Amino acid sequence: MRTVHRIDPDGVPSQREPGDIDRAHGNGLVATGLRHAYGQLTVLDLDTFTVAPGDRHAVIGPNGAGKSTLLNILAGTTRTQTGTITYNGQVVTRRGPAWRARAGIGRTFQHPRVYPNLTLLDCVRMGGWHHRHQPERTPLEALDLVGLLGYADYPAAALSHGHRRMLDLAVALAGQPRVLLLDEPAAGLTDTLTTRLLDILGRLPGWMAVVLVEHHMDVVAALADWTTVLHHGHRHTDGPTDTVRADPAVTALYLGTGGDDAAHR
Repeated sequence: MRTVHRIDPDGVPSQREPGDIDRAHGNGLVATGLRHAYGQLTVLDLDTFTVAPGDRHAVIGPNGAGKSTLLNILAGTTRTQTGTITYNGQVVTRRGPAWRARAGIGRTFQHPRVYPNLTLLDCVRMGGWHHRHQPERTPLEALDLVGLLGYADYPAAALSHGHRRMLDLAVALAGQPRVLLLDEPAAGLTDTLTTRLLDILGRLPGWMAVVLVEHHMDVVAALADWTTVLHHGHRHTDGPTDTVRADPAVTALYLGTGGDDAAHR
């Protein structure tokens, strides 16, 4: 059985199996030698981060650990200062977010980004615009999947925070991504919407990889097979999710028994 390896202060290498890494290099997303800093403050410093086809990979840690920076770099909204990113075996380090979205790297945002003056249907059309073989079917299916089909002609500005989150997810899914990056998708959701979110993500096709940044550990436990813990931009721990959650050091530092309370909000 794979085990969680304890971490030195500068972080440890990923404990992913060689087969997972090979699959990621061949038909997935791989970032190597990532380093990002703001002035003298290093916010991310990772040897490698791999996403193989079908992965359900959670990234957890306290606020300021580098989680959103990692997602932004993978999505192309933040350009990495040091390192290389490959997708399906092709170097995409200098490719922007629009190119990566067309290529199959979709994402949601920590603060949902919607076009308030557009209808829900038009918002989702924009997410799937490059799939011209079925220009209408995919947006309607995406809205139906997140429970918003009945509001297709409503302006996005009329939505509550929780429904904006669901619209953000529908926009990402309309792009038919092969890698879906989710930045705190359960934040601010009611119990009902959280249940819907878990159902939606639990029914995603097996070929779609999911990288999940989340503070809600029940959501992480329900969705993720593998969990990476970041601390001050470094990998603090990684391993199978059940093993990481049971690690006393992770519990003490990140899950609220003497550590940063933000890690379990």
